[in-house]
Parts: sequence; structure tokens; C-alpha cells
Amino acid sequence: MRTALIVLAGLALALDLSGQGRKKKKAEDEITQTLPELKDPPLAVSAETAKLVFHVSPLSGKGLLTQQVKDALKALFQENHGAGIVRLRAFVAGSGDLRRVQQIVSEVFTDRKLNLPAVSTVQVGALPLEGAQVTIESIAMEKRAVNPNGLAFFSGQQTKDVKLSVAQLQTAVKSAGVSEVLRATCFLSSLDSLEAARTALSAAFPGAALNYVQLQRNAAEPLAECEAVGRLTSAPSTSVMLVNPPGLASSPNYSQIALVSAPKLVLTGTQMAFGEQDSDVRLAYERLGKALESQGASQKDVFWSSTYPLTRTIIDKIRAARFQFMDRAHPPASTLILFEGLPSLDASFATDVIAAAK
Repeated sequence: MRTALIVLAGLALALDLSGQGRKKKKAEDEITQTLPELKDPPLAVSAETAKLVFHVSPLSGKGLLTQQVKDALKALFQENHGAGIVRLRAFVAGSGDLRRVQQIVSEVFTDRKLNLPAVSTVQVGALPLEGAQVTIESIAMEKRAVNPNGLAFFSGQQTKDVKLSVAQLQTAVKSAGVSEVLRATCFLSSLDSLEAARTALSAAFPGAALNYVQLQRNAAEPLAECEAVGRLTSAPSTSVMLVNPPGLASSPNYSQIALVSAPKLVLTGTQMAFGEQDSDVRLAYERLGKALESQGASQKDVFWSSTYPLTRTIIDKIRAARFQFMDRAHPPASTLILFEGLPSLDASFATDVIAAAK
């Protein structure tokens, strides 16, 4: 009898200990399954001009926005062959939540233990593949110099005919002394002109990463605007030269070409304005200035500006406000054209810029 009691007591103790072990294991599992809070992408990053490379993700019609963003990022990692991505610009079509793009970028880069890039997200009317919801452009930094003489940034050439836009872009490229166009993007009012755009752009700039987007679902009038970036064959006489070559329109609002050999650049993600009052516009540029200052640049150093307004009314206010902060005597090369939407319903426009670091 005594032996039986000892055996039962031993079994009870063993069961109790095993139960405690399971509880401890469960508690440890709960701790390890707690995900760290994701960081937001930086407002601005710095990078070496000589090492920058440019790519565009392939389009996919498979899955919803989340899956397509992940697939696009995976493709860009492969394209960049280990080069560290410093900025992404995502054009999103469809009804997906634009805010998810930034979240997914944070998740993917954090999982890979990579530094987060600056991110711009803009809604467009359509992309040139059925079911495609996103195309992403990347700027990455190689480990070795690939642009020893610097880069040329070409303003968008706005016309009603895409062939003319590409022809004008060719005029700018030839005047700049570019050995190779690295990336070109055509913004179209309708994808009806897609084949003409593809034919003209691929013939003009073979080897470049090419991107095409429809600006709005229902554009008011025919429009095409193509921009580009290329590799210089010789360095400009100063670290940044803003040029308006013969044969292209000259405007007080922008320069046609920015020739850049500054050792370091500062690239921002989009800075949005909330509301259409003059004070709302100024506040957006004030925030943009702080983002640049965090990386050792100022708005006076900006040589490239991409602006994404949603209404014609806000365009005039942007032009009136930005030279309160930027250098009116040396207006940056730029693209400023109406888009479909932004990640906030309250946003009236967004802008991202590139500046020479001091």
C-alpha cells in the first residue's frame, strides 16, 4: 500500500512538472510571437551620386495590392543585385489602400534587415496591364562608382502627342552629353497612346528602364509628359548646372535639365499638403525643408522636383509658394502634372525633391 502511494505521488509530481513546462513553453511562445513595431520610412536619405542606379518593377496582374507590392519589391531586389535601395516611387491604380504601400515596404525591408528607403506613393488612373495595381521605380546605391561624371535629370516634356514629348526629350538628352539614359517615365492621359509611347521611347532610349502610367481615370484633354535621368559623359563645370537648351521652351518656373556632379545627394519621400489654403501649401514646403535639413541640404539646393497636384487650382498656389523657399533664380528641373489621388483623402498635392548635399 505504501509503495502504491509513493508511485501515485511520483506520477502527480511528474504531471504537475510537465504542466508547468507546457505553461512556460506557451508563455515563451507568446513572447517570441510579439512583432516589433514597424518604423516609418525616413523623410529623406542621402546617397552618393556616382553610385546611383535606376530600375522599374515589372507589372503583374496577379493578386491584390499587398501581393503585387511584395512581388514588385522582390523583383527590384533581384534587379539591383545587392545594391542598397534608397528611394522608391510607387504608382498605384485601382481601389487599394495607398497607405499599405509604405507599411509593406517597412515590413519587407525590416524582415530583410535592410535600411528603409524614402517612399513616394501616388494614385494613378491605370497601368498598362489588366489587373495590375502597382508599378514601383527604385533608386539604389551600388558599391562601386557607375556614374563617375555625374547624372542628368530631364524635366517632363508636356505635349498633346507622346511622339512629340519623346522627341523633345531626345533634344534635351542630346544637348546634355549623356552616354546612356538610365530611366524614362511617360505620364499619359490615356493608354490609347501606349503603343506609340512604347515604340518611340524604346527606340529613343534602348537599354533604359521604362515606365508608363495613365495619370487619371478620366482626363479632360489629351496629354503626354515624359521625363528621364541619364549618365553624363563628362562632368559639368560646377557641381549643379541648370540648363535650358535651344529648341526647348524656357520658363521661369523650371529648368529643362539639371546636370549634377555633386558628390552626395539628398532624396526625399513625398511631403503632402492638407487643404488648399496658402498656409497649407507653405506648411508642406516648411516640412519639406526640415526633411532636407536632417540630411545636410536645404531647399535652395534642390535641383529636381516632382509635384503631384490633384486639382488645377492648387497648381497656381504651388508655383506661387515654392519660390518662397527654393531659389527663384535657379528653378529646379521638374515634373508637375495632375494625378488621380494620394494616400490621404485630405491631401491637395504632394511633392518629393532631390537636392545637392552640402
